[in-house]
Amino acid sequence: MAENLVDVHAHFTTDHYIETAKASGHAQADGMPEAFWPRWRVDDQLRLMDKLGIGRSMLSISSPGVHFGDDAAARELARSVNEAGAAEVAAHPDRFGLFASLPLPDVEGSLAELDHAFDTLGADGVVLMSNSQGVYFGDERMDQVLSELNRRAAVVFLHPTSAACHEVVDLGFPRPMIEFLFDTARTVVEYVLSGSAERYPGIRVIVPHGGGVIPLLADRVEMFRTLLRGEGGRTVQDQLRAFYFDLAGTPSAQQMAVLEAVADREHLLYGSDYPWTPADLAGRLLGGLDQVAGDGWRGRTTRNAERLLTRGRSAA
Repeated sequence: MAENLVDVHAHFTTDHYIETAKASGHAQADGMPEAFWPRWRVDDQLRLMDKLGIGRSMLSISSPGVHFGDDAAARELARSVNEAGAAEVAAHPDRFGLFASLPLPDVEGSLAELDHAFDTLGADGVVLMSNSQGVYFGDERMDQVLSELNRRAAVVFLHPTSAACHEVVDLGFPRPMIEFLFDTARTVVEYVLSGSAERYPGIRVIVPHGGGVIPLLADRVEMFRTLLRGEGGRTVQDQLRAFYFDLAGTPSAQQMAVLEAVADREHLLYGSDYPWTPADLAGRLLGGLDQVAGDGWRGRTTRNAERLLTRGRSAA
């Protein structure tokens, strides 16, 4: 087993972040029991990485993100978690990288934090929630941020969060169970159909959880695209092949077959989702990938990640 996996879907928390989120109404993050809030510790992360053969993990803040309704507070929290993540990268430069948080939908604050993250902290990319207070990735209100990310050829790691309408649609279950997969689809579909994916081709987008339900919806979305706009232009399937997809979640042979029908094999990446996915479960899911992802998947996803991250860093 090669000891060199690159984990693009690894999270961290700080005590300040957790207490701020709880005080802002997120004691049960996305409907999960309060006990599921993970207290991340670097030694635990490194121990898991050594056990699973992960050479490097890209740290990011997961849902519910950093914006809880107040722009000034979100700017402070984004700066706090980004500084904390950068400190871990500086202490362990061969083991960690950072996808920095932005206080979206605050555009002005996000542009300032984007500059700080790349130019001062040396971040490898940014993490964006699937929606920010109901604003999705392809929304025109995001154009200034997308333009700057495009200029920098930035890596953008999308992460699902609760939809603004979750009280109506979540059926009383924790939103990560199924709603996260649909909110990921909402933001990717809007990004493609709004034309943003073509207007900002320099942005390198990582879609989590094997694309969720996106591979199953691609043909249907393309059918509606042609019904509404005619046969011209790039197909949805062609545009999806420019995206990167991590394999975090619940891998199966069926899921891999559907994903590989729309994704470029050179754009598949590994993700553990630790610590929101507990260590023991992360190990079992990795074993599942060994069964269904095909020979050589570890080396291939590692090479894919190294090319992606090297290109993003050199452009920034």
